[in-house]
Amino acid sequence: MNLPPVILRYIDASNAHDVRAIVDCFAADAVVGDENAMRHGKIDIRRWATETIEKYKFQFKPLSVDERGAETILSVEVSGAFPGSPVTLDYRFTIANDKIQSLIIDS
Repeated sequence: MNLPPVILRYIDASNAHDVRAIVDCFAADAVVGDENAMRHGKIDIRRWATETIEKYKFQFKPLSVDERGAETILSVEVSGAFPGSPVTLDYRFTIANDKIQSLIIDS
């Protein structure tokens, strides 16, 4: 699977539950949309990453990737401590200057 380097770093950091490395993948003004909420900026994204790791203890397995214009859509099998595990989710990335500008997670 041919993924942009920052997305590979994000997946590796997420699977390692390394919050600092996760946050480092994002631009200063990045946004994350997950579980019907939007997070803005690195402080909010750090809080989201920490809470999500503690709550779900997730692991990611990339399944497929699709490029649609400026967006990279990664289909991910997510397993962890939640009902229905594993689930397949679409991670919609927008990247600029080797940083994630936006990440929208769709079920």
